[in-house]
Amino acid sequence: MRKRLCLIGLLVVLQSAPAFAQENIMKVYCGNKSLDIELADNPSAKAFAEKLSSGDITVKMSDYGNFEKTGKLGFDLPRSDENITTYAGDVILYLGNTIVIYYDTNSWNFTRIGKIPNMTRQQILDFFGGYGDVEVTFSVK
Repeated sequence: MRKRLCLIGLLVVLQSAPAFAQENIMKVYCGNKSLDIELADNPSAKAFAEKLSSGDITVKMSDYGNFEKTGKLGFDLPRSDENITTYAGDVILYLGNTIVIYYDTNSWNFTRIGKIPNMTRQQILDFFGGYGDVEVTFSVK
């Protein structure tokens, strides 16, 4: 009987959990295009996904250093900094309040938010429409 109640309780928790927690995916939109971001397993990524569960977040992003698009979130997230070498598709939190999508390599102390899988530098740039400022929207829908 006790095992049955535990199983029922687990099913209730899983059914009521937000979809992003089960799938571990969020989306980034640019114009009419979107890409999946596989979330990292850390408190920062979870906090970002939780913030997105209240609504989409649009960020103006600009190129920096010929290797990344960067934009201020307008709020702080917890940091889980570690020494990271980034690659195309990495989604990083910088200083707790800046979201960065890499299209090339860089090494520094960052917090990993997630990864856009199987993307090259050129594919990331094409998604953004090349170099220059762009507005993107992050979502868990």
